[in-house]
This record gives sequence, structure tokens and C-alpha cells, in this order.
Amino acid sequence: MISSPVPYQPAAPLDQVKKLVLDAVSSRLTRAMYGKALDDFFLWRRQQGMPAFTRAAVQAHRAMLESKGYAPSTINQRLAAIKKLAHEASANGLLSAEMAAGIEQIAGVKQQGTRAGNWLTRAQAEALINCPDPATPKGRRDRALLALLVGCGLRRGEAASLSLEHIQQRDGRWVIVDLRGKHGRIRTVPVPAWVKQAVDLWCTAAGITADRILRALNRHACITGVSLSPQAILAAVGFYGRELGLTIKPHDLRRTCAKLCRAGGGELEQIQLLLGHASIQTTERYLGTRQNLADAPNDRLGLQVTGGSN
Repeated sequence: MISSPVPYQPAAPLDQVKKLVLDAVSSRLTRAMYGKALDDFFLWRRQQGMPAFTRAAVQAHRAMLESKGYAPSTINQRLAAIKKLAHEASANGLLSAEMAAGIEQIAGVKQQGTRAGNWLTRAQAEALINCPDPATPKGRRDRALLALLVGCGLRRGEAASLSLEHIQQRDGRWVIVDLRGKHGRIRTVPVPAWVKQAVDLWCTAAGITADRILRALNRHACITGVSLSPQAILAAVGFYGRELGLTIKPHDLRRTCAKLCRAGGGELEQIQLLLGHASIQTTERYLGTRQNLADAPNDRLGLQVTGGSN
């Protein structure tokens, strides 16, 4: 006998399944975005009179998001969260396998054209890095922060979790070893000399000899926490951008690193390895060669940090 589809239960099990979805996500930022996506989906269902959790309902929700002008990338991320919800609901007996499969097979929204993105010129990047005052503790810390974002192409979560133990010597140069990035992928990141200089100036002045490099400071310039939060990094980048008349976010500095590496003659596959891209779509195509730490692409950025010495 063929069993009928199991309807989704909207009461207490809903929150339990949401927790399972979020617990399976390693990135704190992605976890927050998935949580927001699911909360909005739950709210939409209530507003629609609690329709069953079906392929048709998810497609209607996607149509609503499109009608509100959400970017394709945002809609697809929200769909990914809902698809994970369907998978976990099925695994826990709250949704039939057939119904879950129907939801998971919903196509994402296609991106029309190619986004240009936002990045800085070499002059703007250098001005940004040198914007913080190196005579103050906060200025030294923020120079180190901006240098790591621009010079090493780090995501803000990666910068927040970076520790002194990560920075070691390989092939006769400084690198960030075993950096855990998006989806738990591990990579090694070359560190240009001027980035290492900025980090050393901050750590020496702050008395940091181990653990997290970037730390929170109070108004008396005293370290108050074990690390600087990703949200604080977002705020810092926005602040210094406004000082220069720019509207930027941390990921724009990661994009700037890639653009300047390429403009400086960096090889495409080396830039992919530097940034830890899983798909060559982000770096045009993947050539599959071994990472060259002795001749790293971000050594060609041509930037300098002024106002201090090692």
C-alpha cells in the first residue's frame, strides 16, 4: 500500500527542526541568515493561514520574495535554508520523503547578467589602510584589521577568529596556516610584509603574545574582550570608508584584494587558492596548479603602511 504524504506539523516540531537546521551550519554568519530566512518563512505561512509545507507553498513564498525585489542571491540563500528545513523534517518523520524531495528540487532564481561588485582602486585601498591613526591603540588595531582584509583577502569572520598561532613561516615567508573558512574549508594564506608589519605593531603595543589578534577596546583604549566581533569589523570598515567618502563593507575589501592581485599580474589559480574559493566561477576558471607561497599574488599589491616601523 502506498502511504499518503505526511503533512508538516507547524507547532512545536517546527522550532525543533529549525534548531536542527541551524546546528548543521558551521558559519556563524550563515547560521544567522538561515535563522532569519526561516523566521520570515514561518511568519509568511502564518499570514497565509498556515498552508501545508509543500512544494507549492515554497514556490509561492519564492514568488513573494521576487515580487518584493529581493536579489537573486538573497532569494537563493533563503531557499537553501527552506530546503534544509524540508530535509530535516523528512529525516525526523515530519514530512514524507516525496514531499521533501519536491521542495529540495525547486530551482533557484537565475542571476541575469554579471554583477560588477564594489572594490577600491590601489590609491583608495592604500588611503583606507593608512586612515587609522597609528599613534593610538585603536588606530594600530584598525590598521592591522584593514591590512588583513585588503592584503590577505580575509572574510570578516576569518579576521575575527585569526590568532597569532595561525601566522607561521612557510617557504621562507610569513603565512596564515590552517585557516578555516567558509563551509569549514582549510587554506593557507600568504601574508605580505606590510601586513605582517601592521599586525606586529598592534600586537607589540597591545602586549598580545598569543590567541586572537584583533581584540575589542573600551573608550580608555584597554582590551575588554578575547576577540573583535564580525559586527564590529563591519562597523569599523564602514567608518573608515565614510572618512574617505566611500560606502564599503568588509567583503568589498576581499574583492579589492582579488582585483589588485590580478591587476598586479597574479595568476588566476593562485588568487583562487589565496581566497579559498570552492568554485572557479568566482575566479573565472580553475587551472589546478599547486599554490605558490614563495611568489604569492598578494605580494604584488604595491601598498605601503606609513607611520611606524617594526
